[in-house]
Amino acid sequence: MSNDDQILVGTASWSDPGFVERWYPKKMKAGERLAWYAEHFDMVEVNSTFYAVPDVRTVERWSAQTPANFTFDVKLHQLLSRHSTQLKLLPPDLQRRAETDEKGRVRLTPEIEEAITRIFLRSIDALRRDEKLGVLLLQLSPAFSPRKHQLSELDQIVSATRDYQLAIEFRNSNWITREHFPDTLNFLKKHNIAFVNVDAPAAEHFTIIPSDIDAVTTPDVAYLRLHGRDPKAYLTGKTVATRFNYDYDDNEVEEVADRGRKLAKEADKVHVVFNNNALDYAPRAATRLRAALGQMIQPVAENRELF
Repeated sequence: MSNDDQILVGTASWSDPGFVERWYPKKMKAGERLAWYAEHFDMVEVNSTFYAVPDVRTVERWSAQTPANFTFDVKLHQLLSRHSTQLKLLPPDLQRRAETDEKGRVRLTPEIEEAITRIFLRSIDALRRDEKLGVLLLQLSPAFSPRKHQLSELDQIVSATRDYQLAIEFRNSNWITREHFPDTLNFLKKHNIAFVNVDAPAAEHFTIIPSDIDAVTTPDVAYLRLHGRDPKAYLTGKTVATRFNYDYDDNEVEEVADRGRKLAKEADKVHVVFNNNALDYAPRAATRLRAALGQMIQPVAENRELF
């Protein structure tokens, strides 16, 4: 296997509105999009699971609609990622059991954490059974900082997913300061967890992890998520599409290719995920990255009509 073939390229979600409007063929049915996406990419990061535990039958359809060598990276539920979570975003059974604060936000107790983890992992079992499950992504809240929290607070979810490949994306830059980064890396290496490297705006803000870090904390996989490089959009955008509204140019795509190759020297696989969700920027950039890596790609017609 060549170095470039170790690099899997995909997007965060396959059904964003901009994709539907500008990338998929016109009039394509929603149920046909994943199979078409899988003609162009070998991997996707599932974003919808951050907001709701998926239905078992839905996940089984995902597996059935994709080829044998396709990989799904799955984002863990936002409650597990320590984000503020409304009660309605939990499975019905847990809604009846969970405690909430005065604003209706769920209190993350050990019991609720264990229950939602168990339900979540069961829901995606079809991907694991069919050998299509890649990485479980824990995208931590920016509020999870070393000033108020300890990494040991993650021990329960780390233990529950020990038979899976977990990756953690920090959204609070204090975890990677000179004071804390050695302990952060040691924690990840100890538990065989992948550190999520990022491509992000070059701006000083506690929610932005610097792009000059290339950390590989498990030999199995390295992870790189691309958020765009517009600091104003990233810091002031009110929606996902506006926050990550950035179109990588060809030179920047080449930079990403070089970075992927660097990571591939230290890990068996590299997952590169375009999270620049505005319009069709992500799949277009991902296609150009595959071309830059010399990978076989299907040409994408310009919003061709289906007959």
